[in-house]
Amino acid sequence: MSNGGGIQSSALIMMMCVGELPWVDHIINADPGDESEATYRHLEWLDAQVRRYSNGRVETHTVSRGGRLSDRIRNRAAGRGVLNNDRFVSAPFFTSGGKDGRGGQGKRQCTREFKIEPLEKKQRELLGYAARQRIPAGSCEVWIGISTDEVVRAGAAFTSWTVNRYPLLEKRMSRRDCVSWLEGHGFPVPPKSACIYCPYKTNAEWRWLRDNDPKAWADAVEIDRLIRTTPGMREQEFLHRDRVPLDQVDLRTDEEAGQGMLMVCEAGCGL
Repeated sequence: MSNGGGIQSSALIMMMCVGELPWVDHIINADPGDESEATYRHLEWLDAQVRRYSNGRVETHTVSRGGRLSDRIRNRAAGRGVLNNDRFVSAPFFTSGGKDGRGGQGKRQCTREFKIEPLEKKQRELLGYAARQRIPAGSCEVWIGISTDEVVRAGAAFTSWTVNRYPLLEKRMSRRDCVSWLEGHGFPVPPKSACIYCPYKTNAEWRWLRDNDPKAWADAVEIDRLIRTTPGMREQEFLHRDRVPLDQVDLRTDEEAGQGMLMVCEAGCGL
C-alpha cells in the first residue's frame, strides 16, 4: 500500500486495523522531506497502529529520493546549484507570463521524482529484483487511497509489473466519508498531506498552515520568494494562484471578507 499520511490513506490503514479490509504485506511512505510536522507526527502514529493491530506481521517502510526539493530551490537561488549538483526539477508553480499574458503553471515533475520513483524502487526491492531486471507482469498489487471525489486520479500503473487497486472507490467512499469513518471510530483526522509549499493548496489549507504551523508557513513564504529571485528564471513564479507574494495574499474567508457563504468546496488532491 502507498501511504501518503493523509485522510484517505489513514482510513485505508485503520480499516485494515479494525478488520474491515484484509492486511497488505507492506505499507510504504515516500517522504519528500517537506511535509508539515503535523503530517510527520501522524505518520508515526499510523506506524504504531500498524505494529499494534497486525502484531508486527505487516512491515512499514519510509523511502526517499534523498535531499529535498526545497533545498534544491535554496541552492539554486544562492547560486550553489551547480556546486551541489542540484539538477532543476519542475514543480507546478504558477507563472506570471505566457503567450496570452495571463500566466500558467510549471510542469509537474516533482511527484514523479520524489514520490513515484522511490515507491517503484522499493517495490522492486521487495519483489527481489535488481535494477533493470525484468519483472513479470502483474507481480505486485498496489493499494492507493483515492476516493470518489478524486476518481479522475485513478488510473493504470506506470509499470507493467504493478496493478493498481483502489479500495475506497470499491467502497464508494468520498473524502468526507473517510472523515466520518475515522471520527466514528474515534481515530484522529489528519491534515491534508502535501509539501508545505505545494501550489495546489486551497485558501483554507494555506490559512491552516499559517495559523497552525508558523515555521512551515515561514518556510513556504521563503520558498515563494526564492522562486522569483532565482537567477536565470524566464518568468516569475508564485505558490498562490493569485500570483502575488504568499504573505500578501488575501486569505480571509468569505464571511470575513463580508461576502457570506458563496460555496462549499470539498477539496482533496493528495495521497
